[in-house]
Amino acid sequence: MSGWMDHLIVAPILLPIVVSALMLSFDERRRAVKRLLGLGTTGALAIIATLLIWQADGGLGGGAGPRAYLVGDWPAPFGIVLVADRLSALMLLLTSVLGFTSLFYALARWDRSGPRFHALFLLLLAGVNGAFLTGDIFNLFVFFEVLLAASYGLILHGSGAERTKAGLHYIAINIATSLLFLIGVAMIYAVTGTLNMAELARRIPAVPAADLMLLEAGAAILGIAFLVKSGIWPLSFWLPRTYAVAAPPVAAIFAIMTKVGIYIVLRLSSLLFGAASGSAADFTDQWLIWSGFATMAFGTLGILATRTLSRVAGHYVLVSSGTLLAAIGIGGEALTAAMIFYLASSTLAVGALYLIIEPVERNADEEDFIAGIAEPVFDDEYTGAIEKDGDEIGIVIPGTIAVLGGGFIFCTLLLAGLPPLSGFIAKFAIIDALFRNEAVGPTSWILIGLIILSGLATMIALTRAGIDLLWTPADEAPARLSVIEVVPIAVLLSACLALMIWSGPAFRYIELTAATLRDRTAYLEAVLDAPRTVEAPR
Repeated sequence: MSGWMDHLIVAPILLPIVVSALMLSFDERRRAVKRLLGLGTTGALAIIATLLIWQADGGLGGGAGPRAYLVGDWPAPFGIVLVADRLSALMLLLTSVLGFTSLFYALARWDRSGPRFHALFLLLLAGVNGAFLTGDIFNLFVFFEVLLAASYGLILHGSGAERTKAGLHYIAINIATSLLFLIGVAMIYAVTGTLNMAELARRIPAVPAADLMLLEAGAAILGIAFLVKSGIWPLSFWLPRTYAVAAPPVAAIFAIMTKVGIYIVLRLSSLLFGAASGSAADFTDQWLIWSGFATMAFGTLGILATRTLSRVAGHYVLVSSGTLLAAIGIGGEALTAAMIFYLASSTLAVGALYLIIEPVERNADEEDFIAGIAEPVFDDEYTGAIEKDGDEIGIVIPGTIAVLGGGFIFCTLLLAGLPPLSGFIAKFAIIDALFRNEAVGPTSWILIGLIILSGLATMIALTRAGIDLLWTPADEAPARLSVIEVVPIAVLLSACLALMIWSGPAFRYIELTAATLRDRTAYLEAVLDAPRTVEAPR
């Protein structure tokens, strides 16, 4: 790397922070300027993430592999270090795509239902990007607090007693988990004397047996903080309700927040507690497996029990989190690659579902909506529709119903995992990886059974909701649908379609990602041997 490319890694954090600070200098009436800045920033983040993926895969010179950025030119493990490898770059691209589409969708009306929406949205992206890039556990805590602080404002964005009540519960839970985070960090530092992830990977195998219990206790407490944010049962009671009352673009971007916890569990389990970690190796695997199974079962029952479409989506988020954690616990390079593909496909599909829910339910009776949520008052007229003109013979399907119905069916097939879409490819890859293990044990069969049952439950619940809300004849004309709402949904579904069409190249990249997670040598060398810009005086 040379020139401006040296600083590409810090851009996904610095850019949204600077632009959000600039937005605060504008009056709320300068909405057009804020919209332009917000969309421009999220679009730029997508381009930067694409460049980082290309770079991690060997493009732009310098060879493939992780790249470290020494903030302040202080060498690791003493200074702040950011690391971009194949996994973190992929998560950055996933975040930027979901962020751009969610923000674009918010332009229809949701960004006008409260102040400083765009600034909070960009701060959330900065915190999420920082969590994916950081190479230090304490700075991980800092970025977690940034994204949580922004999410507090976004979850309360709008009006309504139910939204406020669920938002306050969400704030209280996350403040408590932040305390657990600090306790776990303090215990790990007390044993190892460092919080740099690469240095921790070097020191953990040499931890004395007398201190091993304290280290594992600290890691377990730290893990609880991540698992709460991932929505793992029995710590998941807050998630379906909170996501259900959030504004649709907020709920869509929140789909990536549960994956932040999954990413950290995957990163730390492979880097700090992998096969090369001595006595601490694999001590969390059984806990991850069985908590993942319990979460999948709970989410599946919730999908069947609820009658509210937004809560169906929330319980599916739990199913996806449980699937990912169980796969991490079982382990194996092939299974890791399959679960990363599943992570990308399910996140995009859930984001699309959250965006399509509100237009689908818009024409329902007010009692069908979540009780207590008041519609915000907007200062601009809500215009724009997709209509079907001209004389038709027979039964006419209005353009709104045709578009919503088609998108809803696509989401249903994706989430249920039916062929030939990316959801099916992801679940088939997971099952294939389980069968490729030398010994297919009970845990593998349980995971396969839960994947099939959760897909069936999703198909039943979403089909039932589609019949009730879309395909049952209604006395009133269908609600108007803005083109601004259609475009982001189409983009997310197109991204899932692209994963299906180009699943071969995608799996090649993801298999290399899984291989680098298994062999941590490249990560350690990139961080601990990163050259300083200015050599220290002798």
